[in-house]
Amino acid sequence: MNSYLRLNSTTFLNSKMNRILFFLAIFLILAGCNQTTQKESSTQANDNFSFVFMTDVHVTKDRHADEGLMQAIDTINKLAPDFVLTGGDNIMDALGQPHSTADSLYSLFDETMKNLKMPWYSTMGNHEVFGLYESSGVSPSDDEYGKLMYENRFAKRYYSFDYKDWHFIVLDAIGMTEDRHYYGHIDDEQIEWLKSDLEKTGKERPVVISTHIPLLSVGEQIMVASTGAFSEGSIVTNANIVRKIIEQYNTKIVLQGHLHFLEDINYNGIHYITGGAVSSQWWQGPRFGMQEGFLKIDVSGEQFKWEYIDFGWEPKS
Repeated sequence: MNSYLRLNSTTFLNSKMNRILFFLAIFLILAGCNQTTQKESSTQANDNFSFVFMTDVHVTKDRHADEGLMQAIDTINKLAPDFVLTGGDNIMDALGQPHSTADSLYSLFDETMKNLKMPWYSTMGNHEVFGLYESSGVSPSDDEYGKLMYENRFAKRYYSFDYKDWHFIVLDAIGMTEDRHYYGHIDDEQIEWLKSDLEKTGKERPVVISTHIPLLSVGEQIMVASTGAFSEGSIVTNANIVRKIIEQYNTKIVLQGHLHFLEDINYNGIHYITGGAVSSQWWQGPRFGMQEGFLKIDVSGEQFKWEYIDFGWEPKS
């Protein structure tokens, strides 16, 4: 009898312990699933970011352009993107200006941009080329002639950087002729560097490219005539070579400026987005119905969406 009771007591205890262990195991599995879900959600959230593309600012003390830039910066700070990428023509003009004028414009832009609450990167525009026009009175032997002033003040004329899982490439699309004019061109040095940079990046990572003069656009057909042809100063003349290179990789976006025009062309899986202009009609009002503004681009994983932000500027006399 005692033996029987002891046996059944042990069986009962073992059965109760098994139930406890069973429910504990279920709890741990559910907790683990929850942690995994939270981790996956956290990872996805960490992949999300936003940035602003602001092009053709043409800052100057004239036309209250410096006030307009400050208003754009205030709007950007409220939007709180992760960083800002400029698309070139940050300053009104250095092509036909003496050193003192070009220097003051570079300083004005740099000082004003210090009001941004996030990092910013720069793309070179044609109006950043110092003293190229003979009317500037600048000699090609000047220490900052051509693109040297830009590189001394802002950034290398071409470079790349990574942000989270995305790769950003900034190109110099400004060619210079012997008779001191500019045209749209990606030089051989950059072509070889671009191939190497993309090869190192690989074919999986999403890529964004910034170029001041467009690689692809319908701007002339809209702004000039339906059969209008681009001039050499309005489009990259060797764009086909560049496009064939970038199409071999996971290039998502080509950001463009120069035309003060807003468009999004989806060609061979790449969005060629000409990003309007912060200055629109050079701070004198809308241009083809486009207000002064910039792009805000939101990234989630490998997907993106963009919005043109009108920061509310009105021309001042």
